Amino acid sequence: MIRWKPVLFTLVLLLAVLQARLWIGQGSIAELVSLGRQIEDYAHGNDELRERNRRLEVEVDEFRSGVDSVEEMAREELGLVRQDETFYVLVERPASAL
Repeated sequence: MIRWKPVLFTLVLLLAVLQARLWIGQGSIAELVSLGRQIEDYAHGNDELRERNRRLEVEVDEFRSGVDSVEEMAREELGLVRQDETFYVLVERPASAL
């Protein structure tokens, strides 16, 4: 005659161990969800970097194509002016000072 209590206990214990591994251990569902979120974050970051690279490539092409883009950058970012030009700075006064 088979004793069912030890067999049943062993099966329940085995089921509990497998369930714990499914939910908590390495390769668990929670870990897979976390990895999926990380992949989405990296993909979003990669998209932003691709767009930045595209803009930089356009800027490099403009610099290679002529002097006009170099002069434009020097004027905008460095505030450079030509010898025969006069540079004016307009300062806005707050409305309360009028």
